Amino acid sequence: MTDALRAEWTKLRTSAGTVWLLIGTVALTVAVSAGVAAATHVSSDRGQDPTKLALTGITLGQAVIAVLAVLVIAEEYGTGMIRLTLTATPRRLVVLAAKAVNLAGLTLLTGLLTVAGCLLVGRLMLPGAGLDPTHGYALVSISHGPTLRAAVGGVLYLVLIALLALGVATAIRDTAVSIGAVLALIYLPPILAQTVADPLRRHLQQLAPMTAGMAGQATTDLRSLPIGPWTGLGVLAAWAAAALLIAGFLLRRRDA
Repeated sequence: MTDALRAEWTKLRTSAGTVWLLIGTVALTVAVSAGVAAATHVSSDRGQDPTKLALTGITLGQAVIAVLAVLVIAEEYGTGMIRLTLTATPRRLVVLAAKAVNLAGLTLLTGLLTVAGCLLVGRLMLPGAGLDPTHGYALVSISHGPTLRAAVGGVLYLVLIALLALGVATAIRDTAVSIGAVLALIYLPPILAQTVADPLRRHLQQLAPMTAGMAGQATTDLRSLPIGPWTGLGVLAAWAAAALLIAGFLLRRRDA
């Protein structure tokens, strides 16, 4: 396992696309959050959630993380390098586990930088939008318990999205199809949920990876959420685990 981890880390860190995708994740996510903060203007209405607004960029930034996760495995199938990988490490589940561990670690670091940047943007820009103590809003601060929980939830969300995408890509093995499938799985259910009425809408929001996982970013009015913050992350974790289990099964059964 140690050799497999080292080998997969070498491939991941020496790929030219990895660095740019990670930089793109941080830049895009923080830029979107800054744009949302700049476009937000409120008065005395206390119905806003400053922390959730600050983390809005994750909605788009997760797509870049998903693409990176797909490339970790699908590109090897596209180039034929997967044959060399499996020859060097015949135990296929070890290969998948090594890829998952390296991807999760890299996404964790990226997620920490991303969430920190978003919260900093929220603290600096949202008071100018009216989300300040004068209008009844506390400044975005990691020392605030719900904000800290939302920050941890945002980082874990990105890690779980990466593992989900890795599982899907391992099962499908084609880069373009895998990216399309992952993005559809993330973004399509919330759109479908808006076209149906309750209670079906609420059930879709509880089961969809994105809406369930992002419940962890809310810090106010939690009772109105379709699912609790930690329960929602649990649902996303179940999606990621199921994708990896199916991927492992297919990886062992099929030829390279």
